[in-house]
Amino acid sequence: MSTWREQIPTSGSVELPPDPRALEGLGRNHSLETAVADLVDNSIDAGASHVLIRLVRVEGRLRALYVVDNGHGIPESKIDSAMTVGGRRTYSSGDLGKFGLGLKAASFSQARSLTMVSKAFGSPSVGRRWLLDENRKGFHCDTVPTDFAEDEFSRDWGFEEISTGTVIRWDNVTGFPATNDPARVEDFISRTATALRNHLGLVFHRILDAGRVDISIDVEDVEVDAPGPRLPVDPLNPFGYTRSGRTGYPKTLQGRLDDTDLAFNCHIWTGRSNLPQFKLPGGPELRQGIYFYRRDRLLQAGGGWHGIHSSDRRLQLARVEVEIDDDVVGLFTMNPEKSRVNVGPEFTQLAEHATAEDGTTFVDYLAAAEQTFRESRKRTNERRKMAPLGKGIAPDLRKAIEREIPFDEDEEPIDIRWKRFPDDDFFEIDREHRTLWLNERYRPDSRGERRSVNDAPLTKALLYLVAEDLFRGEYLGARDKDNIELYQEILTAAAKSEQA
Repeated sequence: MSTWREQIPTSGSVELPPDPRALEGLGRNHSLETAVADLVDNSIDAGASHVLIRLVRVEGRLRALYVVDNGHGIPESKIDSAMTVGGRRTYSSGDLGKFGLGLKAASFSQARSLTMVSKAFGSPSVGRRWLLDENRKGFHCDTVPTDFAEDEFSRDWGFEEISTGTVIRWDNVTGFPATNDPARVEDFISRTATALRNHLGLVFHRILDAGRVDISIDVEDVEVDAPGPRLPVDPLNPFGYTRSGRTGYPKTLQGRLDDTDLAFNCHIWTGRSNLPQFKLPGGPELRQGIYFYRRDRLLQAGGGWHGIHSSDRRLQLARVEVEIDDDVVGLFTMNPEKSRVNVGPEFTQLAEHATAEDGTTFVDYLAAAEQTFRESRKRTNERRKMAPLGKGIAPDLRKAIEREIPFDEDEEPIDIRWKRFPDDDFFEIDREHRTLWLNERYRPDSRGERRSVNDAPLTKALLYLVAEDLFRGEYLGARDKDNIELYQEILTAAAKSEQA
């Protein structure tokens, strides 16, 4: 006869606190960028309008990293709860935090020492410190003296006013270079600042675009007693194309399964784009797929289709926005680092059932994205090569033109420049010096600012497209001369009418 029993009896309980060394295991999936982003989440939840990330250098060596905000701060009565590992607070519906581990896990993944100093309205500056120590015997958090907390809070953080807020300080940062060699330290700072700006600009792009917060990065040399120039974090919108790659897109596909509704906002980029919003860290091929958002915070930037389709280089123009709100949150699980979203089978079923108002399905969308990719490669290869652009064209405009028109590298570049003409003509073709001259009298008003050689991009781009072939061949034929006369009459009349 079986001895299995359904009910399990107990005869008491014992308290088994975690080993203090468990602190060192928190946040092991964090990178420096995701760890800092987790701290910025807390700043945004605290209502901060300014967040500063500061690297501190002492005698040439990097020693500490700060994340400082001017949010509402933490009162003395709640500072211990905020520093408790796994401590849970009451989260509001708009908060980005969720697990009660973010601050500690992010910090311990990067540093051996975490200090928090905070000041709330009507409360003094208070501070606590966690110090990872191999000989740690318990979960003892150090109390920071009030005078030191006040000194840290009152340092020059570059904010107009910081009467309340929070200062997070990391010491003994494990990823910092163990050297004071200027070249190696500067290289590390440059790479780190770029990586942070790209990552924060991407995951918080909606919040930055809305003006809810500004984020910046600087470096303080203690011996100089002043921070260096501040680098702003600009929004990096993965859907920030100037025009859609295909007519009719973006398009919203609505999926419904039982009582659950989910919207898939489907986008198709233009082919061969050089915009940083398209390339993104990692490259566009790896950035195809689903972009999950929660509370306007980007949780996962593409990286795959989650069972809807396999990744394919021909789908690199396809990106889909999905909002994780309270109505569908049960379909998803998010890792504590807030860098990866896992979905269940219901998600794939919703995508399979999703349709747009015009009947477009997910299969249709992916086919359109693949066709757009193929056409962009074919169209560029078939276009006639044109002479490269030289001086007078802004680098960004030159890149935009080069994306659409293949340059003939055997041709000398064409400069587009201004000079004073003895008459009213709008332009002059100087084949000998490969220059398209524009009449200075029609130059746009600089409004008191110093004029740039790269000004009037619209006028220059149009004239390049119209007049580029006039620089080809050994001489100008009768038809070329007739075209120059025609263009001259029309453009000069148009320029005069603008000045009238």
